[in-house]
Amino acid sequence: MRKVITYGTFDLLHYGHINLLRRAKELGDYLIVALSTDEFNRGKGKECYFSYEERKMLVESIRYVDLVIPETCWEQKIDDVKEFKVDTFVMGDDWKGKFDFLKDYCEVVYLPRTPEISSTKIKKDLFTEDLAAKKDGK
Repeated sequence: MRKVITYGTFDLLHYGHINLLRRAKELGDYLIVALSTDEFNRGKGKECYFSYEERKMLVESIRYVDLVIPETCWEQKIDDVKEFKVDTFVMGDDWKGKFDFLKDYCEVVYLPRTPEISSTKIKKDLFTEDLAAKKDGK
């Protein structure tokens, strides 16, 4: 059985996330998602719309995902790869090269992002619409 792992926040779940998870699962038989905790995200300067538990429930409901574990720090990746006997580490290509140190432990694959969508874009679009509505008196 080939095990694949990926990491992320997966806030404001969208079809770009689903594309990444589907393509990650195609690289193996068992997909593990390490989901950033709220505390870890705050340390990165990120605030999520959904709590860790809400995001975990959403990610667990995706058919490509076999297991969700907490991501609590940057340094846990080597331990996760070893503990779960991971064959392939997957991230979006916006991280290209950042996790090459894992090549000593498993295959490292950077998948192309879905270019037209991101949680950041959704937040920006919603904020822009909200501002426009306020200016229009709505």
